[in-house]
Amino acid sequence: MRYYDELEARSADQRAAGIARALPAQLASAQKAPAIAALLAGIDVSSIASVADLANLPVTRKSELVSGQSKSAPFGGFTTVGASDFEHIFQSPGPIYEPGRLGGDWWRMGRFLHAAGVGRGDIIQNCFSYHLTPAGMIFESGARAVGATVLPAGIGQTELQVRAAHDIGVTAYAGTPDYLKVILDRAETEGLALKIKRAVVGGGALFPSLRQEYADRGITCLQCYATADLGNIAYESEAMDGMIVDEGVIVEIVIPGTGIPVAAGEVGEVLVTTLNPDYPLIRFATGDLSAVLPGESPCGRTNMRIKGWMGRADQTTKIKGMFVRPEQVADFVAKHPEVQKARVIATRKDEQDILTVKVEATFGDAAVLAASVIETLKLRGNIEIVPVGSLPNDGKVIDDQRSYD
Repeated sequence: MRYYDELEARSADQRAAGIARALPAQLASAQKAPAIAALLAGIDVSSIASVADLANLPVTRKSELVSGQSKSAPFGGFTTVGASDFEHIFQSPGPIYEPGRLGGDWWRMGRFLHAAGVGRGDIIQNCFSYHLTPAGMIFESGARAVGATVLPAGIGQTELQVRAAHDIGVTAYAGTPDYLKVILDRAETEGLALKIKRAVVGGGALFPSLRQEYADRGITCLQCYATADLGNIAYESEAMDGMIVDEGVIVEIVIPGTGIPVAAGEVGEVLVTTLNPDYPLIRFATGDLSAVLPGESPCGRTNMRIKGWMGRADQTTKIKGMFVRPEQVADFVAKHPEVQKARVIATRKDEQDILTVKVEATFGDAAVLAASVIETLKLRGNIEIVPVGSLPNDGKVIDDQRSYD
């Protein structure tokens, strides 16, 4: 089957009609969630029946999830059902708690896997984490939706991962873009032939050079754009011409920090409204930058396309598949009186993300600081102690020096 379902090939008029039916109903149902009801207070939701109409609604920001959850655990009043009605509760850095369900491909990842050619007969090695964060379950849910068999590998233990991929006959990989190369290189070193032909990746940038390396090894690698809060937002098809917006969400591109739509084709912040009845986030600000591409995908899918991830509207940056936020850097500095200022630098070497933390200090123990980085940023990094006053006075605490060309 060429498409996952008939929704992918709808005409513009058919899709608009579908939104006109679904959106008012979703907003009405969403008011069962106390936090959503407060956001929509005084608004006639029956009048919100198009993407353009959404501009009349307030924006929801991640900070509101955090503050709401601190007052009303675990979901801050943003769900329409109670915590015990979900099969899973996850914890992402922040901490932020997200719900999850087992039925119905709750995160809508099956559409992406189908577009990537993964389906019945495939054995997919799922190298996303199954620990606390939802990524592992998000991709497992998608694999079940398309009938693929899952090896729930998680992160790490590369030697065992390679052996399992060889012994089981894994045909597809799911995980961060970088880790597949680690598996392939280890397999070559150990003389083990692998049958991986497809890769579905997320959680970090897929650099063109890395995609080409996989292609040279006979592996088609496609990426999706998904978050723990929203599930799948957009995905690549075999056309590899932009990212196609998922049929279960509505995407707007707005002037960063506002809810005002940008002109067609301009770069702005991605807002997402989900049609998920359990967790109905409305105009949720991702903090990511992107832009709408004109026309339709050459693959025949007709929904709006975006260019994909084009950076952050703030300084928050994803390194090694994990977000690093300015407030985490501030927490690191606060723990060490000897540190005057710190700057996190993201670079690339040998197709791997490299994290370096430069700290202004008159003295310091690099090993102690490195351990503190792991504790605070949840990532390993190199420490460089530099003279006080040597870092630029530009307000930047996270410097992403990786090339996305």
